[in-house]
Amino acid sequence: MEKSRFKVLTLIADIGILTVSFLIMVWSKPASLRSYLPSHAPFFAVLVLIWIVVSLLNGKLHRGQIVNYTSLLFKVLTSNLIAIGIAALLMYTIRDLHYSRAIVLGTAGIATFLELISGALFIAYKKASVQDYEEYEKYKAYHKPSEYDLVKGTNGRGKHPEEKAEVHPSVIKALENECGKEMTNAILKMTGNKLTSHTAVLSTTTIFNITSLSHDDYNYIINLHKINDIKRLDEFMDAVNCKLREKGYFFCCVETKDQRKSRILKKFPPLLNYIYYTLDFVIKRVMPKLKWTRKIYFLLTRGENAVISRAEALGRLSRAGFRIKQESFIGNLLCIEARKYFDPVPVNENIFSPLIALPRVGKAGKIIKVYKLRTMHPYSEYIQDYVYRLHDLQEGGKFRHDFRITSWGAVCRKIWLDELPMLINYFRGDMKLFGIRPLSRHYFELYRPEVRERRIKYKPGLIPPFYADMPSDLDAIQASELKYLDAYDKHPIRTDIRYFFKSMWNIMFYKARSN
Repeated sequence: MEKSRFKVLTLIADIGILTVSFLIMVWSKPASLRSYLPSHAPFFAVLVLIWIVVSLLNGKLHRGQIVNYTSLLFKVLTSNLIAIGIAALLMYTIRDLHYSRAIVLGTAGIATFLELISGALFIAYKKASVQDYEEYEKYKAYHKPSEYDLVKGTNGRGKHPEEKAEVHPSVIKALENECGKEMTNAILKMTGNKLTSHTAVLSTTTIFNITSLSHDDYNYIINLHKINDIKRLDEFMDAVNCKLREKGYFFCCVETKDQRKSRILKKFPPLLNYIYYTLDFVIKRVMPKLKWTRKIYFLLTRGENAVISRAEALGRLSRAGFRIKQESFIGNLLCIEARKYFDPVPVNENIFSPLIALPRVGKAGKIIKVYKLRTMHPYSEYIQDYVYRLHDLQEGGKFRHDFRITSWGAVCRKIWLDELPMLINYFRGDMKLFGIRPLSRHYFELYRPEVRERRIKYKPGLIPPFYADMPSDLDAIQASELKYLDAYDKHPIRTDIRYFFKSMWNIMFYKARSN
């Protein structure tokens, strides 16, 4: 009953939008209603009929089909383009071409615009109660888990049975002075009783306040100021590393990219919030990544309130010699506890470049540079082992819930755009067209020893056996590669040709994709 009522209401609204759009275009003509309204009424009646049928068949008017802005854009554009295409084809077939093209196309264009506006307002209104959608289970199956979903239950549980020392009273007092009693209790629950007299509590953005600390062997340093405001963040973390003893702890806070987006969208009314967010994304996220706009960015912002993803924050800590121990959301910030294990490694000066060279295990175990388009957040390469420890591997052998991948990167991976630069490796002779996938050192170590020894005897390929056999887990991937290598040893050319066409078949007809 509810579903039918929703469909009727949206159908009436859609006809109303189409009617308003038609009248707007008729009024825009010099002869106005007296001439164009009678002559174009038959066209309008046919267009309404086609519009309704296509909308119903394509699911534009169905409850639960449009659950976010992406699905709204897709459903409206595809339905309306198909409808106007059918109407135009019908007009051409019956040779009735006296209708104004401006009215025909203008009506469809204005109706599409109004549908997108009204649809966006409706989604903004219903977004808080998305659980009421009848196909919510289907929606959840394709919905990427949020940061809160991923962090909750994996870290920040506040259990530290190995620690016996009590929290030093001066540390509690310093925390309460800086952030209040409520946040202090949340931090103590996360850090346990590791906070002794050799703990430093700060709220700073300057490297000077770190280097001027009186000791060089603190067991714990807490910085309560969010790292988004630290201009030279890598140098800041390196300075913290120098002030900690071996296996000392560092506690810091960050407003992640997703938290920032949520805050902005809640702060402003619908539509205006996305306009503001787009401008904020360009200025705070894009401009600092490009050499020719970086100076303008620092001139406008002084490097404060930078946009930092969760992956980038964790990656910067890992590069600076820390291992992530736990994460927890406290208030509006993601708080991270990391432990010093080694000295910082040099910063890659091309860390933000769209074209990256990834170290991969090649023939004879030699590390080769494999070129790709960047699909992950900066510094993501430093936390591959952390992602594996948290979420393991999913079906197909990729990392489960890999939060390092950007939204744009996910699209690139679906259509293999990120792998086009690997042609450089092909022409350089590092790789061949078909062969085993070039693996990172960490992923390579997950393979069985006998498979590793076998793999390094061959040159890796652009298209791996994975797309031919579609294995579901790491063991199946290894079995697939060994089967390919056995066949390759007997008939190299024939095997590569057979696997190539089988892979292409699976890619085109069975939607074999890289996650």
